[in-house]
Amino acid sequence: MPLLEFYGETCPHCVIMTPLIEKLETKEGLKIRRYEVWRNKKNAAKMKKLDKGVCGGVPFFINTDTGKTLCGQADYKTLKAWAKGK
Repeated sequence: MPLLEFYGETCPHCVIMTPLIEKLETKEGLKIRRYEVWRNKKNAAKMKKLDKGVCGGVPFFINTDTGKTLCGQADYKTLKAWAKGK
């Protein structure tokens, strides 16, 4: 299941999400591919293509299997539900 996160390196909301992503990967055995967009134009273009104006900022999460997105900071329960396609 391709799970993607687009983030800014010093974005405070993205920094808060990092330990939750790590917990999801460790506890649930899921892997989220992370793309830094503030300093990487290629990643920013990829985010823009996938975002389609839904979020418009970071953190931006997309489950490419379900098409479900998650915009901004969220709690662990919400992140887990997104990752599992719920």
